[in-house]
Amino acid sequence: MQKPIRDELKLENQLCFPLYACSREVIKRYRPFLDELGLTYTQYVAMMVFWEQGAISVKELGQKLYLDSGTLTPVLKSLEAKGYVTRRRSPEDERVLIAALTDEGAALQEAAAKIPAQIGGCLPLQPEEAVMLYQLLYKLLHEMN
Repeated sequence: MQKPIRDELKLENQLCFPLYACSREVIKRYRPFLDELGLTYTQYVAMMVFWEQGAISVKELGQKLYLDSGTLTPVLKSLEAKGYVTRRRSPEDERVLIAALTDEGAALQEAAAKIPAQIGGCLPLQPEEAVMLYQLLYKLLHEMN
């Protein structure tokens, strides 16, 4: 006979699970819009940083996206193969790898500009709920790092 599960081990009592499941569901809603651009979600958030900054060290990009180099390197290789970014060593310090937006990558920004509004229409939250969730998630991220 199976022992009863302890309350602290029930899935319904875990904060991590709804965060994980919601993340997957939200990213799933991005897929049709990103497919039109030929981007994965991780490539898309990387491109958002490039659209803001133009060029950035790979280390800084990883910090901004909360990604390790093992995850980030294939993303950058793929974006480079698509012609959206270039990677080069810093002339000041050969140890630093700089990734930079290309003209083709910059042009993609126009097509991507409609995605946030499209996603907003897919989420069942009132605007004030979305703001509150955003604030709480960023508070959690900042406190954990």
